[in-house]
Order: sequence, then structure tokens, then C-alpha cells
Amino acid sequence: MSEEELNAIALKWLEAFNDHNLEKLLGLYHEDAVHYSPKLKIRHPETNGFIKGIDVLQIWWQEAFVRFPSLQYQVTRLTPFQDRVFMEYIRHVKGEVDLYVGEMLEIKYGKIIASSVFHR
Repeated sequence: MSEEELNAIALKWLEAFNDHNLEKLLGLYHEDAVHYSPKLKIRHPETNGFIKGIDVLQIWWQEAFVRFPSLQYQVTRLTPFQDRVFMEYIRHVKGEVDLYVGEMLEIKYGKIIASSVFHR
């Protein structure tokens, strides 16, 4: 994929998250996509931080949107490379300290097949 195509998917991802639009967000993912998050590891230790499949992703993000109705991401940088785009953004939640986040999206055939979140 071109750098422009990778960046376009990343921007659609950020827009869907900021709109709390699960349908648009999940539409960017392959049905068997894998997701890693340190927050998953904390909230659901049995997952060891990994979940797989669109149905499980839907539950995870719906839970996040309910817990954090003010959740917004502010993109600071997109770095596309081959079939991946690394996103750097700031996570804003009312009443919480901003969190600086890195997230890698791996994309094949126009769909996200894997995503990994990096933060403290």
C-alpha cells in the first residue's frame, strides 16, 4: 500500500474512535484481526493483553466508550511503512492525566489485521 493509503486508514481509525462510532471502527478491521493492549492485560488478565476477532473487539471498545464518554485522541504523528502505520497520539479523558500513546496498525488488502498499543 502507498503511504497515502496507509495514512488514510489511520485517519479513518482516529475519526471513528473520536466519534465513538463502533460500526465505522470495526469496518476497518479484518474479521480475524488481533489486538494487543496493556489495558487489556490489566482489565482482563486472562487475555495476557491479546484479543482476536471482530466480535471481541466490539465488546472491548464498546466497554471503553461506556467507561470513558469523553475519550478523544489527538494525533501527533503518522509514520507509514510498507504494510504498517505507526500512530502517535494523545489520549484525552476528562478528569484524567493525558496519556501519550503509540499504536501500530498492520494492514493487508485494505483491512487492519493486527493492532498493538504502546504506553505506560
